[in-house]
Amino acid sequence: MREITSKDIMHIGFLKKECFTGSNAGMRYRMEMREQERKKEAAERGDGVETETVRELLVTVWPEPYAFDHTPEEEKESRAFSFDEEGVEAGRQWLNERCAEEDWDGRRLRDRAW
Repeated sequence: MREITSKDIMHIGFLKKECFTGSNAGMRYRMEMREQERKKEAAERGDGVETETVRELLVTVWPEPYAFDHTPEEEKESRAFSFDEEGVEAGRQWLNERCAEEDWDGRRLRDRAW
């Protein structure tokens, strides 16, 4: 198995605008920015209920050969990281961990009647 390096993935500036997909040893992956509305903590919001938009990096893995949109949700595994350079690095490390933990070529999706 070849390790996914920082040269194999896109930088944070790219991820602000686009999703990034790649593959390694039978495992496909996707990195994307996700914005979520969250309630502010009680100490921060005072009496009213306020929300804030939080950006996070969502990293998803799934077995080859199909693209993200053509793979059943139950075959995908996702994890969220902070949306900054440290989060991108943590996401890259998680990709390498997931690639090493599983026989992705053995999980390769065959023609199925979905």
